[in-house]
Amino acid sequence: MKKRHDEIPVFKSEDEEREFWAIHSPLDYFDPGSIKKSSFPNLKPSLKSISIRLPEPMLEELKILANKKDVPYQSLAKVYLARQIALERGRFDTPENQGTKASR
Repeated sequence: MKKRHDEIPVFKSEDEEREFWAIHSPLDYFDPGSIKKSSFPNLKPSLKSISIRLPEPMLEELKILANKKDVPYQSLAKVYLARQIALERGRFDTPENQGTKASR
């Protein structure tokens, strides 16, 4: 096992630092005892709830399709929206269509 070093040296330039890390392992400077638990209480959720009005027959059809696929209807709606957005933007490489190229 390699000897653990005390401190990372101070570098005069990025080139000097790049050369140093090319021949040294960061693991030689890692101290598992210095790990501290972090908390990020102010992170914003990446999802946003919206309200959308749909005709009842459309919603019922969506629920039937979702039930057949054994997924929540909101998740199925997100998949359908994502697929249509990809089509509109010209990205036809959705997981269902990988390898398929469509002409514009």
